[in-house]
Amino acid sequence: MKVGVIGTGYVGLVAGAGFADFGNDVVCVDIDAARIAALQAGAMPIHEPGLAELVRDNVAGGRLTFSTDFAAATADAEVVLLCVGTPPLPDGSADLSQVLAAARAVGAALHSEFTVVVNKSTVPVGTAEAVRDAIAAVTTRPFAVVSNPEFLKEGSAIEDFMRPMRVLIGVGPGAGPPASGAAATVDERARTVMRRLYAAVVRTSDRMLITDARSAELTKYACNAYLAMRVSFINDVAGLCERVGADVELVRRGMGMDTRIGPRFLFPGIGYGGSCFPKDVRALLHTAREHGMALPIVAATESINERQKQVLFHKLLRHFDVPASAADSADALRGKTVALWGLSFKPETDDTREAPALVLAERLLRAGATVRASDPVALTSAAQQLGGRVQLFNDAYEAASGADALLLCTEWRQYRQPNFKRLRQLLRGDGIFDGRNIWEPAQVREHGFRYYGIGRG
Repeated sequence: MKVGVIGTGYVGLVAGAGFADFGNDVVCVDIDAARIAALQAGAMPIHEPGLAELVRDNVAGGRLTFSTDFAAATADAEVVLLCVGTPPLPDGSADLSQVLAAARAVGAALHSEFTVVVNKSTVPVGTAEAVRDAIAAVTTRPFAVVSNPEFLKEGSAIEDFMRPMRVLIGVGPGAGPPASGAAATVDERARTVMRRLYAAVVRTSDRMLITDARSAELTKYACNAYLAMRVSFINDVAGLCERVGADVELVRRGMGMDTRIGPRFLFPGIGYGGSCFPKDVRALLHTAREHGMALPIVAATESINERQKQVLFHKLLRHFDVPASAADSADALRGKTVALWGLSFKPETDDTREAPALVLAERLLRAGATVRASDPVALTSAAQQLGGRVQLFNDAYEAASGADALLLCTEWRQYRQPNFKRLRQLLRGDGIFDGRNIWEPAQVREHGFRYYGIGRG
């Protein structure tokens, strides 16, 4: 099939390379000429394991190309994927300006006998109709608009695309051109095209669900909000464990052994971040408010997460015997040097959007601390947000040298079994703060450290 992809960010690049790998002819388009030039030269704009090799192989095979020309992506295309950003607005709603601008550009360039325009961006309920209207305003060519939300996890996106847990396709009602009597025909044609597009992906499974567009749009938000809720729930339980003297690591394992609950997303820590959970939770809350609902569980999910991002800071104050009343003082940690390990919001990505580590770094700086930090791949991204206010190091031990405390923020594999004897010689202080509970407290204490975890009694 001929597939056009609008947007070469995380979703567009993975989807484009993935569909090309199944034998489709894919053209990825972006208005950022510098990004396209870099991709044509083989440089990746994001860090995702396996992506560079997948792109390289399909470019070499002639199945994947990059362009700034919308016509190149839409000419003779059977499917055009909209994979542009939907950043949050101040009120929590999703900014659809990029989606609608891309829709208009695609509509103006439509040339095929029939084209299915696919919303892969995470969008609020009703966006399929808005995209349909934007396209219909600039073309008389036959087309349909489908909602096909992505369910990719950063760090394992290639595997998620090639072997998805589910493929969700929302078609109609009202997702085709608003011509009287034509909706049923348009919707059925769209279903046929989408089944053909995903035939290779779901060949060995029946994990495809076809719904109406609005249900598909809401499903994406509901999934992310539910997973975020599990993270906030176990973090709330972790706080109670500290009060009552229980160990949250044992509690979560006991919970996870119940097959009705399962162990996934029940790992306590310093909160979630990234481009999906925070944005999608807020967008779902905004949608609910627009329809006269409060969604208190979702609202609590967000408030708990914002509180959790401050947990290590307050543990650090107690470690240095700084009274809670001085938490907001610009001199609360004056003269202290704090080392952070991990800056991305999760391992295997350079994404630092709403990363708990960056929230923590800002709070430490406001308290007067000197901050030294290391991350395997996210230093450039972190530097764009932190500027020169934080000392950044490629080597984790160098970042820890001379620090009064070490705070683990992101559970990269490189940090799972550090040389604690070496750390004891490098650190000036004795505080080890395990923000992801990846270290054994007894082992850390054996080397003369004071260990602080999350919910460990």
